Amino acid sequence: MNKAITQGLVLMPPAFSAGLNLWSREDGRAGQGSYLGQANAAFVPNDQDFAGCLELQKTSSVQKLRCFQQIPFQPGLYLRVTARIKAISGALPSVRIAGFAASSGGVNVASAEQVGPSVALTSYGEVRTITAIIGSGNRQGVDMVWGIAPAYGHLGLDLTGASGGVVRIDDITVEDVTTVFHADMFDWVDVRDYGAVGDGVTDDVAAFEAADTAAAGKTVVVSPGVYFLGSHMTFDNPVSFQGTVIMPSNQRLACTRDYNLETYSAAFGGEEEGFRRALQALFFFTDHVELDLKGRRVELTAPIDIAALTGLTTFEQRRVISNGQIIAAANPAWNTVTVTSVATFNAAQPLQLSGVANIAAVPVGARISGTGVGREVYVTSKNIAAGTLELSRPLFQTGTRTLTFSRFQYMLDFSGFAKNSKFELNNIEFLCSAVASCINLAIEGSVFRLTNCTINRPNDKGITSIGRACQDLHIDNCQFLSKEMEERWQDRTTWVFNANANDVKIRNNRVSRFRGFGVFAGAGGVFIGNHFFGGDGETNGIRGPGLVFTLPNSKSFLTGNYIDNCFIELTNEHDQAPTFSSEFTFGGLTISNNVFTAASVAPSMRFIVITPRGTGHSIAGLVVAGNVFRTLEGAIDRVEAVNTSFASFAVGSYRNVVFEGNAFNGVNQVTTSPLIIEHNQGTEAATWVVNATGYLPFDGRARNVTALVAEGPITNSAGSAQYVMPYVLVEQGGGGQQAQLKWPSAVKGRMQVTIRCDNPL
Repeated sequence: MNKAITQGLVLMPPAFSAGLNLWSREDGRAGQGSYLGQANAAFVPNDQDFAGCLELQKTSSVQKLRCFQQIPFQPGLYLRVTARIKAISGALPSVRIAGFAASSGGVNVASAEQVGPSVALTSYGEVRTITAIIGSGNRQGVDMVWGIAPAYGHLGLDLTGASGGVVRIDDITVEDVTTVFHADMFDWVDVRDYGAVGDGVTDDVAAFEAADTAAAGKTVVVSPGVYFLGSHMTFDNPVSFQGTVIMPSNQRLACTRDYNLETYSAAFGGEEEGFRRALQALFFFTDHVELDLKGRRVELTAPIDIAALTGLTTFEQRRVISNGQIIAAANPAWNTVTVTSVATFNAAQPLQLSGVANIAAVPVGARISGTGVGREVYVTSKNIAAGTLELSRPLFQTGTRTLTFSRFQYMLDFSGFAKNSKFELNNIEFLCSAVASCINLAIEGSVFRLTNCTINRPNDKGITSIGRACQDLHIDNCQFLSKEMEERWQDRTTWVFNANANDVKIRNNRVSRFRGFGVFAGAGGVFIGNHFFGGDGETNGIRGPGLVFTLPNSKSFLTGNYIDNCFIELTNEHDQAPTFSSEFTFGGLTISNNVFTAASVAPSMRFIVITPRGTGHSIAGLVVAGNVFRTLEGAIDRVEAVNTSFASFAVGSYRNVVFEGNAFNGVNQVTTSPLIIEHNQGTEAATWVVNATGYLPFDGRARNVTALVAEGPITNSAGSAQYVMPYVLVEQGGGGQQAQLKWPSAVKGRMQVTIRCDNPL
């Protein structure tokens, strides 16, 4: 601190070369006598020890020398007055720093100590330095305690002792030394005071550590400069960066008391590098579990490989990034890497491709596409020597074929971790700018949480799981906005998320016009309160799946969702042996209390579709209840279907299917099971044919009649009531969707018949 600079105070008295009229032989007050023209005083321009000096003969018992200039003084200000002097001839005097302490009105402050320690001159020609410190406080090292009353002083020196001698005096200096006394009162220490160089080359770690140790609770100031830190540095005290630091990529800066984006951006000279370094430190001890972006925006020019950034392969402690915006800036680093290669799939090794040509070029984390490959299958690792790739999910067709491997680039890429758990992103807006995908999960892990976030215009994917780090994945209260808003559904390519493991919680999200919302290959999924829509502006437009369940028995439920211009699809495309063979078949799913809606779609549009990839499958344990199905601008034929483009379906083997309590608007054919159908037999017949065609879901057959209730009398040709019951034949007619009531004789009447498409047990 130098108040002469920072507060505009002029502390330095005039040089003797400026004129002896500026120097008083009394107290320095206006009107008092000066040394100009005095016989005992002269300016000497050249001296072997002083560039210019005052030659003065002592003629009084106390020979005073004071500047007429008013040297300002304030409470808390500490001034060092320095005079260099040598004896030339005659009697040897003593010397002391002295001054006149004046109040703002010019009155002498008698309580102020106005002379300093006296020093005797003992030889001729010897240059002696005489100093004294003037200060407001009675502190150790203060020679002249002035208190808080003085406003200024006339400073100089006294010659005492024997008279007659001649001395020469160099220009008197006054300097601000407040920092010497107030260091323990300031709330900061500067790294430069502890040896930091700040030239960008010298390793300043030791100086930084010394400053941090000395701070003891104060703020460490990194003053302007570029400081090279060659090893890890941890600040245990608050730190303020006026200068910047550079560090090797594998070394960390930990700011334990100022852990936020602002601190790291200041430290590394920009938001991107600051964010990377703060994220790096988050995985080590910073005394924080959360990186707060404090509403700041970070622009990324390349993906962040978080495992490489941290140097870790496993991390399972809770960490959070929150409160800010991360944007992808256009750069070739975001370009998708695409490789085409021939490979062989064998169902005996369901998570492996073998004989992979050009395997070195295939990136880990690439999505696989081609014949016999289900949606969202990724490469989790590769063995170049063996020519094999490990997969996230099996293919559904064996054989050798040409496949395409597409490695998307993600803003935050965790895929380098063998295992990562408990990571959270909260209240972050990801602006993917249609150049980057957003988040890529680790190979293994659990409880990754994305809450209150917006993912805007991802290039390919919002959230990708190339392995099983999606175990217990949470996506809550988020908004996903597509880059393909104006594209037809069939021309879109982007998906929001996929998951391969169990127990995902997908709740209260809004998803706008992607190819699809999610592909779920696990079990135990919870989908509540989401609004996902995939429409476009076409008349009789094509619609695709919003959610795809690829584990046939997913033991999941969808409740309270708004499923808008898309459908729910159940498939087994991630089964290496998709033909049914005593395993669980399609079911284990509850679809309840949702709103399904579509507009300007072809009549062939369906809201729930089952797509088997192998023969022999049926339905077991499916509940579709309490939903509202509605179309606008044209009706659809029905709400559900089996897509047999890959394989046929065992429609006569359904078990425990409940499709009831739903509302149908703009749907030509209502679907229900159990079906209560009113059969009116107007003419006597021994066989009543009850036709359930079209009513039973998923082309189901009339497998069971569980109730018969006669409404009014059953009468014979004579009009007499008949008190008999028929027996029932089920699965009658060409499609097996009729039931026959067999009576002992020809009768007529009205019967409420309950038909099921399944065996309820």
